[in-house]
Amino acid sequence: MRALKFITACTLLGAAIAACAPHPIVARDPVPAPSLDDAYVCDSTSLVLNAFHTRCEPQIREQRPVLQSKG
Repeated sequence: MRALKFITACTLLGAAIAACAPHPIVARDPVPAPSLDDAYVCDSTSLVLNAFHTRCEPQIREQRPVLQSKG
């Protein structure tokens, strides 16, 4: 019984030390975000048990007008 408590205490202590690491590991999305020139039209349909099926199709975006003023 003492060995079980000791192992549990060591495990919790190790987890606490790892959580306070000086350089914590931060999860990042491996797929970069699309640029501002890309546009998508998405449609989602719900399935059973809170699941969703999403379809996204690329759409051609109009060029942004550049306004210039003489001052």
